[in-house]
Amino acid sequence: MSPVVPVDDVTVSPDDPRPQPPERPADGECCGSGCDPCIFDYYYQEMDRYREALRAWEARQAARHAEDAAG
Repeated sequence: MSPVVPVDDVTVSPDDPRPQPPERPADGECCGSGCDPCIFDYYYQEMDRYREALRAWEARQAARHAEDAAG
């Protein structure tokens, strides 16, 4: 069994780390010229992917904890 790392109230296996959110661009990184796409458009796309990955990770953790509790 691999070691586990506590994160908040969840125990996380190091082989399935919690996804990390993308770094938000600084306000000054946007040139304000109405670019399409803007640097913030890319950031919001990355945030959508992060949220999706986080939901999947949370589901895996819940399943893992249910297995541990059952057995």
